[in-house]
Amino acid sequence: MSISRRRFVALSGAAVASPAVFTESVLAQSVTTFKLHHFLPPVSNGHKFMLAPWAEAVAKASEGKIKIDIYPSMQLGGTPPQLYDQARDGVADIVWTLPGSTPGRFPSTEVFELPFIGSDKGIVNAQASQEFADTYLKDEVKDVKMLSYWAHDGGLIHTNKEIKTMEDLKGLKLRNPTRLAGEALKALGAVSVGMPVPQVPESLAQKVIDGAVVPWEVVPAIKVHELVKFHTAIPGSPTLYAASFFLAMNKAKFEALPADLRAVMDKESGLKFAKLAGNMWDEQGAKIAAMVKGRGNNISMISEAEKAKWIKACEPVTAAWIEQVKAKGVDGAKLIAAAKELVAKYNKA
Repeated sequence: MSISRRRFVALSGAAVASPAVFTESVLAQSVTTFKLHHFLPPVSNGHKFMLAPWAEAVAKASEGKIKIDIYPSMQLGGTPPQLYDQARDGVADIVWTLPGSTPGRFPSTEVFELPFIGSDKGIVNAQASQEFADTYLKDEVKDVKMLSYWAHDGGLIHTNKEIKTMEDLKGLKLRNPTRLAGEALKALGAVSVGMPVPQVPESLAQKVIDGAVVPWEVVPAIKVHELVKFHTAIPGSPTLYAASFFLAMNKAKFEALPADLRAVMDKESGLKFAKLAGNMWDEQGAKIAAMVKGRGNNISMISEAEKAKWIKACEPVTAAWIEQVKAKGVDGAKLIAAAKELVAKYNKA
C-alpha cells in the first residue's frame, strides 16, 4: 500500500470513528433536567430550606447529571389539588403536595392527620410517617414514583381572639388544612372552612375567616402573624393535628433514568429526605415562634386538663374515620395502632 493510500485509509477511519467518540463524550456530559412544581412562594421555608437543598444534594450526588428546576407558586399552572395528577400525567416531573388536598383519595395517609395521633415534633412525625409509608401506602400511590412521604410538626390555631378553652372556639370560622383537621375543629365547636394555603392571607384580611390552623413553618410565607395576634399551641404529644405531604415523581420519567441515577434519586429521597423535612419544620418553627413573640403577638398553650377535654371531644372523629375507610377495604384501627407505635418509637429516639 502506498503512503498516500495508507494516509487516505487512516484519515477515513478517523472520520468514521470521530462521531462515535463525540457522541460518547456528549452522552457522558448530558444532563437530565426535571421540573419540580409546588404551591408555596419562593420565599417560603419549604422552598428555601427543604426543596432547594434537596435539589442541590441530588445534583451533587449525580455528579451534575441530574438538574432539578423548582417552580413555586403553581407557576406551571393548575391548582394545588391538581399537583398529584400533574406528576402522574407528566405535566410536572416532580411535585410537592398534600394528599389532604384531595380528601378521601388516599385513605391510608389520613391516619397521621387524625386528631391526637402525631407528635408535636416534626422530626418524629417525618420519620414515623415515612416508615409507615414503606409498609402501607404502596398500593394507593402506585401510579407515581413516591420519593418521600412525611408529616410536619404539630399545628397551631392562629386567631384574632385568645383561645384558652373549647368555649373560645365556638362559632369561629377557621381554615382547616385537611378534611380530618376540619372534622376535629367542628368537634371542638369551630366552623371549619376548607381552602388552599395561598388563599389564607386574603381570607384573613377580608374577615372571611377568623383564623387558620397551620404550623409555624408556613406563617411568614402567608403573613399570618401580621393578620392575627393570637397563636394557640397544644402541649406535648400527641398533638391536635399534623398534615402529611408527598414528594411524588412521574413514574415514566423515573424509570427512564439509567440504573445509577435511579439509585441516586432513591438514596437522596425516602427517609433521608423525610429527616431533612422534619428538621426543617422544627428548626424554622422555633425561629418563627421567637420572631412572632418578638413582634408582640400573644403565644399561649392550652392546659393539660383542657387538652384532655379536646382529646375526648375528638374521639368520635377517629371512630367515624375507621368506619369510613372500612368501606374502602382499609383496616383503620390497624393503621392507627401502627402509626402510634411508630410515633412512640421515634419520640424515644
